[in-house]
Amino acid sequence: MGTESSPAPFRSQAWLESPLRTSLGELQLVGALKDVQGLDPQAMRVLGSYSLIYLVDVDGYYCDANGVQADLRPGDLVLIFPELAHAYGPKRGQPWNQIYFVFNGPQFDFLRSRGVLDPARPVWHLEPVDYWSRRLEEVVAGEGRHTPAGAMRAMGMFLHLINDLAAADAEARLSPERDAWLEESQRLLGNPGARGWPAPVQVARQVGLNYDNFRKQFTLRLGVSPGQFQKRKRIDRACAAIYQGSHGFKELAEELEFCDVFHFSKAFKQVMGITPSEFRRKAHGG
Repeated sequence: MGTESSPAPFRSQAWLESPLRTSLGELQLVGALKDVQGLDPQAMRVLGSYSLIYLVDVDGYYCDANGVQADLRPGDLVLIFPELAHAYGPKRGQPWNQIYFVFNGPQFDFLRSRGVLDPARPVWHLEPVDYWSRRLEEVVAGEGRHTPAGAMRAMGMFLHLINDLAAADAEARLSPERDAWLEESQRLLGNPGARGWPAPVQVARQVGLNYDNFRKQFTLRLGVSPGQFQKRKRIDRACAAIYQGSHGFKELAEELEFCDVFHFSKAFKQVMGITPSEFRRKAHGG
């Protein structure tokens, strides 16, 4: 009769013997550490590279020069940025076992510029721990990774994994109850009701939020204000109607509740970068 195998005990080991260098960036250090001592919050460290620390068994803390402070638990992932002073470690008498990647390069700078890697949000959470630990280890597993092709494959796996990690963290942070107002707001702003297009302040009232807070939270989540979101939806409808040839510009301006054709044309160009007449010529092959 067979027996189930138990997970291998966690131990300190380097997973890379030397850095993997590619035109996209480099993996400098990769491995696992057991019983880390931690960094003193009174003497924060600047690493000079990006680092990813996935916490396998921990009861600890994180803090940085931006004022972020967090308690850490298994499944947390800490992102370290090259210039940002930081400290982390176990609480007194508690464990700290981690997987780490130290890396640099233009692709990571690009991910930072697009907000995927964000110093304002340095702690992610990803479970189950066994699954993500295995995914991290697989980046540098396998033979031949120190050839140019092998290094590029490993870098590609790591970049793909970062996006998977970011997506998993984003999904974990979403709460259907918390975000129901956002979905309803988009529905209301994006469709005219019986009395026409609702003003953002009316939508805020309908979803039960103070307008200032509504506008701030909406903009934070979607990257555009409620008014900008609604303008885009109105112009989307205009584009469809122009493409189909079903409306004149005066009729569209009235239906979409612009003051007149001039204001409709101005808003159209702000959103689309061209005038309605130019869009119609392009759409109809003129």
